[in-house]
Amino acid sequence: MAAVRDKAVVVTGAGGGIGAALARRFAAEGARVVVNDLDEAKARKMAEEIGAVAVPGDASGIVGPAREALGSAIDVFCANAGVGTGGGPEAPEDDWALAWDVNVMAHVRAARELLPEWLARGSGRFVSTVSAAGLLTMVAAAPYSVTKHGAYAFAEWLSLTYRHRGIDVHAICPQGVRTDMLAATGVAGDLVLTPTAIEPDAVADALFTAMDERRFLVLPHPEVADYVTARAADPDRWLTGMNHLQQKLEAREGETR
Repeated sequence: MAAVRDKAVVVTGAGGGIGAALARRFAAEGARVVVNDLDEAKARKMAEEIGAVAVPGDASGIVGPAREALGSAIDVFCANAGVGTGGGPEAPEDDWALAWDVNVMAHVRAARELLPEWLARGSGRFVSTVSAAGLLTMVAAAPYSVTKHGAYAFAEWLSLTYRHRGIDVHAICPQGVRTDMLAATGVAGDLVLTPTAIEPDAVADALFTAMDERRFLVLPHPEVADYVTARAADPDRWLTGMNHLQQKLEAREGETR
């Protein structure tokens, strides 16, 4: 893809899953890639595999070190790192704080550092790995659902504010993807996500199609568009359907106790 050849690309949370698939694809298309992950060993292993540069550490502080590692400005930033915190209002304060910090504020902090340079030169691309939960919701995972809504809202705000100034923004909103995060969702994931789960490479394919079309919303599961339409058209009917899922979840959890 000519649009990314020789471009400087940063992918956070790229030690595995969707992030690894994105890093591989950008590298295969000729980009200069920084692989970021909290797990240093995973980051270095992935970087070695694809001929990239590993910059391990917290995604919130990656922009400066990534610029230094690349020896240039950043052209594409993939805010992919995320945490799948479960529970409801009873979830510990630390769990809610972590979800906000990683799923939302890491994106805000990256944009804060990237935008001045991008706006000055009139180009830049921000890719936010959100989730279908950011458009809909996810049973048994209030911190995840709420913060993914926040991630989507921030990506949407970036796009509507800066698209006329050369900034492209993409929000990736898949349902289940076969990653370690999906494996950790337990009964809720088995009920809602696993039946239609896709491989991480399919997410990368969907992003590159959207980039080629300069399209904001990236739906690796196209049926999500129908769910969003149904939710907007009749919220009570949609909520009743989701409550039926909640009841099925409670029944299954009762069976496993």
